[in-house]
Amino acid sequence: MGVVNVTPDSFSDGNAYFQADRAIAQAWRLCEEGADLLDIGGESTRPGSHGVSAAEELRRVLPVLEALQSCGLPLSVDTCKPEVMRVVLQAGADMINDINGFMAPGAPEAVAPSACAVCVMHMQGQPRSMQDAPHYKDVVAEVRDFLARGAQRLREAGVAGDRIVLDPGFGFGKTVAHNYTLLHGLRQIAEPGFPVLVGLSRKSMIGAVTGRPVTARLGGSVAAALLAVERGAGIVRVHDVADTVDALKVRAAILGATT
Repeated sequence: MGVVNVTPDSFSDGNAYFQADRAIAQAWRLCEEGADLLDIGGESTRPGSHGVSAAEELRRVLPVLEALQSCGLPLSVDTCKPEVMRVVLQAGADMINDINGFMAPGAPEAVAPSACAVCVMHMQGQPRSMQDAPHYKDVVAEVRDFLARGAQRLREAGVAGDRIVLDPGFGFGKTVAHNYTLLHGLRQIAEPGFPVLVGLSRKSMIGAVTGRPVTARLGGSVAAALLAVERGAGIVRVHDVADTVDALKVRAAILGATT
């Protein structure tokens, strides 16, 4: 999954793709690099960020979504607002990626009538304060149980099970230790049988281990993506598509090799 941030304050690329034409060009570049799907976001969710209105989010996202209808890839929109969900689905979105786990009133009902895929993510707290003092007794079990409840809530609203994807939410209300414990135990998240989406690319958990700034976390991000796939991830959400695709191709070749 290639990341397209149509925001002025993304943690990973600042405002490099805030203008619609730049975001569209970046999206086509990710297509050429081998992305299987694209995730378009119009609201930054980095730690400490503040939300924007539904109208502003749609102003950012819709031109990009509409311009990419011919790209040939499924298009995901990263939003937690039911009113945005309804509009982007009408505009051709194939997936809704909700960092709030479809907890907002009306969110399950906004996606249920469509045939779109839905990604339920775990987050402790809200972006502006989620990193203040995250606490868990058992981070793997608590995240797993939250996601299971979210999937059940969607199914009760009429969303078929084969539309649901789960995301443990690395970096969303979790310390560095929580993140690596969660990655180590990722197979438990995948146990219910839903596909698992993992977003580790360029995150602070990579920087904490490597000591590198956001712009120099490629190696650590690719390594984390490979290990996530080894532990059951079906989708990896990344900024550096070409390098991640190459690494996954080499992994596939090794696994398919015979003597």
